[in-house]
Amino acid sequence: MWSAPWEQGADHTPGGALVGHGTPEAHQDTYRPAYESTVPAVPPASSEPALPRQAAGTPYADGVGAGRAARRRRTRDAERADSPMRRLLPLLPLVPQALVVAFLAGGTTAFVAEDKAIELTVDGRPRTLHTFADDVGELLAEEGVRVGAHDMVAPSLGTALDSGDEIAVRHGRPVRLTLDGQRHEVWTTAHTVEEALGQLGVRAEGAHLSVSRSRRIGREGLALDVRTERAVTVMADGRARTVRTNAATVGEAVEEAGITLRGQDTTSVPPGSFPRDGQTITVLRITRAREVREEAIPFPVRRTDDPALFRGTEVVERAGQPGLLRVTYALRTVNGVRQRPRRIRTEIVREPRAQVVKVGTKPRPASVRGADHLDWQALAACESGGRADAVDPSGTYGGLYQFDTRTWHSLGGTGRPQDASAAEQTFRAKKLYIRRGTAPWPHCGTHLEN
Repeated sequence: MWSAPWEQGADHTPGGALVGHGTPEAHQDTYRPAYESTVPAVPPASSEPALPRQAAGTPYADGVGAGRAARRRRTRDAERADSPMRRLLPLLPLVPQALVVAFLAGGTTAFVAEDKAIELTVDGRPRTLHTFADDVGELLAEEGVRVGAHDMVAPSLGTALDSGDEIAVRHGRPVRLTLDGQRHEVWTTAHTVEEALGQLGVRAEGAHLSVSRSRRIGREGLALDVRTERAVTVMADGRARTVRTNAATVGEAVEEAGITLRGQDTTSVPPGSFPRDGQTITVLRITRAREVREEAIPFPVRRTDDPALFRGTEVVERAGQPGLLRVTYALRTVNGVRQRPRRIRTEIVREPRAQVVKVGTKPRPASVRGADHLDWQALAACESGGRADAVDPSGTYGGLYQFDTRTWHSLGGTGRPQDASAAEQTFRAKKLYIRRGTAPWPHCGTHLEN
């Protein structure tokens, strides 16, 4: 996997700096070669956002080295003023001419020996100069060349100078690099975009660049957007397509794979997200529809006490009626698979009507004289199989003793006999026996006296 130099956490010294990271302080380059005009150049207007400038990162740039160079010049001037040649001038008429010539030749040789011819190249612009500086840092201070933490100086600042040496200075340039969607603030001493990509270790083959590779990078730096080539697999309509792309969004990568999104179609990751190398993107074919259903609303039940009914007896005074609800659902199908419907609208067509039930509170009589001694359990087993809620096939007779509704009401019962409790049904049956004997049960009545 490619690892960017700025992610390795190594800042270089001015002696060989290529790139660095961090937030530099502002500074101004004071270097002006001899052949340049003394009028400050006006930087061209740029539409790019302003990038940071670096602060001087060496004492040769803040006056210490310059002061040292100035002191050396003053010392040399004093030495020259107090040189043997000056002391000899008043005596020249008295000294033979041959001795004077020999003395002058020796002083000139010493002076020339201390002078050095140096080739200084700053940001690719060379010039040859003569200096008495002892080392590289002193020379740069004499020439007004300021260097910072992100600049490259070769050889290093403390290197001693000899005549014929070559010195190169390359100033750092800030680059706001957006690489595959990730933003970085980096420094480079490269003069062109292509050279900077090489320094930063960015794989440029097949990549998309926001500016030309030949674009020069000024001291003010630039903003650079790079999208490297990536392999992306797109799954759609049962097929897999792998493409190499430098697309900026998933949607663009899907288009490059020759796949068209229609209607509600989308992708498994947001279409506007950045496609990563090796990523698999699934195209979701989506259809939508609506469905209206009618659903019942359960009715409530209200119970009221009725002292006319025996305790344990409940009678439906008014039957309840369910309400009607109209519900609209959104239906969604993804790649042919129907998703769970989503309720989006409800409308009440009819309100439910409550059911009213009367609940008996009257104490039940203990017995009916003349009928308590009979075998009512045997009669119930014969008539209904002993089931209190039994109803004959015709729907005419109901309960333990198969009352018809008219007879039941005549005995004081309410509602339907099969809805009453077993105790109440037995009580009404005893009253019926007192009135009519076993006649109401022509087939099973004989079981009463067994």
